[in-house]
Parts: sequence; C-alpha cells; structure tokens
Amino acid sequence: MTLTEKLLARAAGKASVQAGDNIWVKADVLMTHDVCGPGTIGVFKREFGAQAKVWDRERVVIIPDHYIFTADSKSNRNVDILREFAREQGLPYFYDVIDDPKGTWKFDTTKGVLKRQYGSQYAGVCHAALPQKGHTRPGEVLFGTDSHTCMAGAFNEFATGIGNTDAGFVMGTGKLLIKVPETMRFRLEGRMQPGVMAKDIILHVIGEIGFDGATYRAMQFDGPGVASLSMDDRMTIANMAIEAGGKNAIFPFDARTAEFVEGRTRLNGTRQSYDPVEPDRDQKFVYETVVNLDQLEPTVACHPDPGQRKPAKELGHVKLDRAYLGSCTGGKTSDFVEFARVLRGRHVSIDTFGVPATPEIVHDLQSTRWGDRTIWDILVDAGVQMTENAGCAACLGGPVDTFGRMNTPLKCISATNRNFPGRMGHKESQVFLASPATVAASAIAGKIVDPREFPAN
Repeated sequence: MTLTEKLLARAAGKASVQAGDNIWVKADVLMTHDVCGPGTIGVFKREFGAQAKVWDRERVVIIPDHYIFTADSKSNRNVDILREFAREQGLPYFYDVIDDPKGTWKFDTTKGVLKRQYGSQYAGVCHAALPQKGHTRPGEVLFGTDSHTCMAGAFNEFATGIGNTDAGFVMGTGKLLIKVPETMRFRLEGRMQPGVMAKDIILHVIGEIGFDGATYRAMQFDGPGVASLSMDDRMTIANMAIEAGGKNAIFPFDARTAEFVEGRTRLNGTRQSYDPVEPDRDQKFVYETVVNLDQLEPTVACHPDPGQRKPAKELGHVKLDRAYLGSCTGGKTSDFVEFARVLRGRHVSIDTFGVPATPEIVHDLQSTRWGDRTIWDILVDAGVQMTENAGCAACLGGPVDTFGRMNTPLKCISATNRNFPGRMGHKESQVFLASPATVAASAIAGKIVDPREFPAN
C-alpha cells in the first residue's frame, strides 16, 4: 500500500485498503475557522441537537484567521459565534482573537492596520498554526474546513479539506465516509540550487500535470531529495496539492519530522504519542515521475491559474503594480528570511506588503538580528509595508478594507497559493505566483525577474 492507503486502512480499522474503496475513517483532529466554523456549528446543532456535545472536545481545534482585521461587522460577528460555541462545549483549543472569553471582537480602525490588535491566545493562519501549536502528528487523520488543510501532509498524516456538512458530521461522530484516492508519486532527487525554493518545486509539478492533474488523488512526495527539505519546505509543497486538484499530499516520516513534532507537542502540552506510516515495497501508483531538484529554476505561475508555469527569466516584459508576501504558503519565518536576503540593502519600487502567518513569526522577525538590525527592520527599511496582524489578509481577497487587497485592476506577484480571477480582490486583477525570493527581486525591479539577478548582499 502507499502511504495514504496505509494510513487510511489504519484509521478504518482494516488490514488493507485500495484506491476506490469507500471506507469509514476515524478523525484524530477536526479543524475549523471563522469563515466555515459558524456554518459547521449550524449543521452540527441542526443534526445532533441544540444541546449536543462534540464527539471529543480535545480533538476539535478552532482557529479564527481569515476575515479578522477588518471593520466588517459580519466578519467580526463570526469570531463571536466561535467564542460562544467554544465556551458552550468547553473546548480547550480555541485560539481566540481576544483574551476575554465573554467579550466581543471588533477591529479598531483608529489604531491602523500595522499595529497588533490581538490577544495572547491568537494563533494566526490555521495551517501554519496547527503545526506550531502541536496539532499535526504523523500517522493521524486531520480534517479541516479549508482546502489547504492538505498542508499538514508534510507531517506524514492524511490531511484534507472538507465542507461544512461533512465537518458538522465529524463534529458529532468523529467519523467520515471517504473514498480512498489513487496515489501519484513524485520522487525528488538532488538538491535545490541557490535562488530556487520549495515554491518552485510545487509550481514545477503543477505545471507538469496541470491545475486539475491530481483531481481526487493523493500526491506522495518521496525519494532522497526529501532529506534536503526543511519542514517549512515540505509544508509549502503539501499546501499546494489542492492547486492541482489533489485530495491530499503526504511525505514520508523521518528524523526531521520527529524533531519538529516532538518539540512542538512538548512545548504546547498537546498529545505527544504518534505512530507514523512507513512505505511498503509493493506500492502501486497511478502515476510516477522524477523531479530533479538541481535542475529546477525560479518559476512563476501566471494568471489565471496555478498551472500556467513559466520560468521567471522569461517574464521580464510583465510590469507589476504590487508585490505580496504572506499566507500559509508564503508567510513562514523562512519565507521572510529569504525575502530579506534579497531585499537587504535594496529598496522596492512598487507597493509591497508583508503579512506574517502567525504571531510567533512576527516575534521571530522582530527579534532576530542581522548585524544591528532585525529582519523586520530590514524589510521596513526596504519599503515593505509590514503588519503585525498575522492572518490570511489579502490572500483570499476579503472585505474591501483588508490589508493588501487589490481593490482595482492591478498586477501582483505573490507568494500565496492561488491565482484564479478575483482571488486577491478585484476580479480583473492578475496574480502571478512565485517564491519569496522571486517576489522580492520582482518588487525591486517593478517587473517579474529571476531572483538570481539580485544575489544576497
């Protein structure tokens, strides 16, 4: 069996499963957020009763993160709905925006968009927060009401996005009926060259198979090249499996996985036991290919979908209005470090926005120094508009006052994960997806360029 098949067989209590089987699987974690959480709660109460209790309060994780730092009253209300439900259910893993469990959330526009407006429990973007808070463990099943839940496949688990109805059912029963996906294998060999990042790997892969090339399939990334990838790298790759239509992505378990998971579970007091799945010798794949990491170049996914792959060096004719670094895919500490490597001692020539994925990343950037300046200061000095309000922000558009949102037809190069028309705001805007290094170089040039043209100072 493949990694996904072995994991699902275990979750279904079966000796083996194969692609196409319909099986009931037990959930280890259900995650929801402010956009889908109220709907999920509504389904749960409608189907199980107004006074019903969730199947296991230790396994429900609620992370408001999408439409948070906005004056939109309905968006603010959604956070309050989550808070009320968490209080009713006694949920220990509700990462609230405010510290008062009986309070209400309201974004204060008089404080501006750059300074922190959240309490001590706020966790930021759910997909980055889940591993930081110790909720991603090898061998487990994670369901989330967000398509990019597949990011947690970096940790050798089955993680996939589901809708509100399915989530409401899981909330009440802890189980879900799913079809075992076929598995596509991407064998990684070699090492990335300078200027190339994990984002370039997944953009290359999606460009090879198309933005629907993995529809309802598992994308298994293995091979000797995996050892050279950090956990942040693996998360970036797994996150965008859905951009190829994938059901899930999954990586093998190794010492790097163990080090991360064990450190985070101890730090946060979450469940420390786990049981990874190891590959069988007789795995059967519906598709196999080799990705030579040392042959990859900085890559861009052009408007209007993630499958429109082109080398960055061939896009110098594309003039830009905006650059954006953030989201679960491109807002991690390592993403900002590489961003700063390119920008250090230089200045952007177009509007450039930086949105860290979590408060922890904000702290990293404001406390880590290169010489006499922090990484945060280096970015601000380079002309980047940096906000302390970690969250999804303009990655998915949001209300018109969302930080970095494109409210007019603009061309933006972004380290986010999706570029369908209207994704980051105005329906006539154009989004070009690229690595943090390519975004930084392009922000300097005002047009799309290969980051190798701007070696780190």
